[in-house]
Amino acid sequence: MRYKRLGKSSLEVSVVGLGTWAIGGDFWGKVDDDRSIATIQRAIDCGINLIDTAPAYGIGHAERIVGKAVKGRRDKVIIATKCGIFKGGGRMVRDSSPESIRKEVDASLTRLGIDVIDLYQIHWPDYDTPLEDSLNEMAKLRDAGKIRYFGVSNFDKELMEKAVSIGGVVSLQPQYSLLQRGIEKDLLPFCRENGIGILAYGSLGGGILTGKFKERPKFEEGDNRENFYPFFREPLWSKAMELVEVLRQIAAEVDKPVAHVAINWLTQQDGVSTALVGAKTPEQAEQNAAAGEWELSQEQLDAIESAYKRIYG
Repeated sequence: MRYKRLGKSSLEVSVVGLGTWAIGGDFWGKVDDDRSIATIQRAIDCGINLIDTAPAYGIGHAERIVGKAVKGRRDKVIIATKCGIFKGGGRMVRDSSPESIRKEVDASLTRLGIDVIDLYQIHWPDYDTPLEDSLNEMAKLRDAGKIRYFGVSNFDKELMEKAVSIGGVVSLQPQYSLLQRGIEKDLLPFCRENGIGILAYGSLGGGILTGKFKERPKFEEGDNRENFYPFFREPLWSKAMELVEVLRQIAAEVDKPVAHVAINWLTQQDGVSTALVGAKTPEQAEQNAAAGEWELSQEQLDAIESAYKRIYG
């Protein structure tokens, strides 16, 4: 496994991290908790040391499962979780007020069964709370020893500029993959220039970049990923399939899974600390982790870039 420093922090994170959105069981279809625990533990055994979760994943369920999985292995993992989103009145509420953050951090520590959170992130912007108030509260939690570092997720460049001016933020978690490259215009360069680490989510485009889909899938009840990722709808679906074919050719050249090609393209982008990849089985976790054992050549990276420009213009 390759490891990188997360921004200006002291955290050395595996280039392939484990995302636990699916493990929450409320968005990606049914999950088996025992298998989820085995999946997390297999990921750790294979060198993945960053586990990213959030209270919003299954209303705390993912955090509880992570807590059970890391019991006795706490020294081997960097645990990242979030605050600022919770279910209230039948809908998801954004609240990054100091009062809410104080309540949330204690609840997360309890569910995870740990003494300190390694990376605490504001999940989504809360435009009703001054950012200074939110980040100052995060700094207090850090100084109190409840968290080691703090970051943000789903912030645009304007918000990141403000966050950097306030200080303390070490990371940004944006959606970034071969199918979603919007951050390359100004957000990624800004983070590179300011030493902000990138934890990329959606690394496999909802599973499309694994190459497993030959036609548009019909998801089981409870699997809502097509509502979150636009790539499952035309005209993006056809373009994605054309790009996947290029990845398939490279995968055949190196005798590796298609997902490895997509993951490694991402981990080899300047400024990206880790690619967060979900897994529902120990076998998937093991296969994802193996992507961190090798790298694409410059010639292969160039071939992917050339194909991308041809397909997406």
